Amino acid sequence: MIHCAALLRGINVGGHKPVPMAALREAFAALGCEAVRTYIQSGNVVFRIADGEQQGIAATAERELSRVFGMDIAVVVRTGAELGEIVANQPFGGQNVDEARLGVVFLSDAPSAERAARLDPARSPPDQFVLAAREVFLHCPNGFGRSKLTVDWFERQLGVQAMTRNWRTVLTLAEWTR
Repeated sequence: MIHCAALLRGINVGGHKPVPMAALREAFAALGCEAVRTYIQSGNVVFRIADGEQQGIAATAERELSRVFGMDIAVVVRTGAELGEIVANQPFGGQNVDEARLGVVFLSDAPSAERAARLDPARSPPDQFVLAAREVFLHCPNGFGRSKLTVDWFERQLGVQAMTRNWRTVLTLAEWTR
């Protein structure tokens, strides 16, 4: 069995796409996931699944959530090992930054080099980002709400689905999936 975290895009935010956590846990259990639990109301599901089955679980979960809740919900999945690597490779650690100003944009796939080249590092000063495979690390000193580095912008530029989590959530998910 392998530990994983599924991150869902845009549920339970400002009354948009309401999804009860108990029903969400049941939906993942119906997919064969074990030890399913959720973290906060914004769509973080931690579970265990047979090794090898994590590859297709995001697409399978999207279909199941559409069936159960009647709405399209984007899902990305990272294994515990992948989350551990994300935490270990956070590029802003040496800058003595406030962790409340850090986040990670999780991408459904690695973008093409051509798409990655579209990213403008000067889009939202003093905000910074670092693209690393299927994640974009964010540092927004003035807060995420003031930044132009939005999940929608990253999706348009990179041509992939994306969802953002703050650093505290990333740390918790990494801990829960060890």
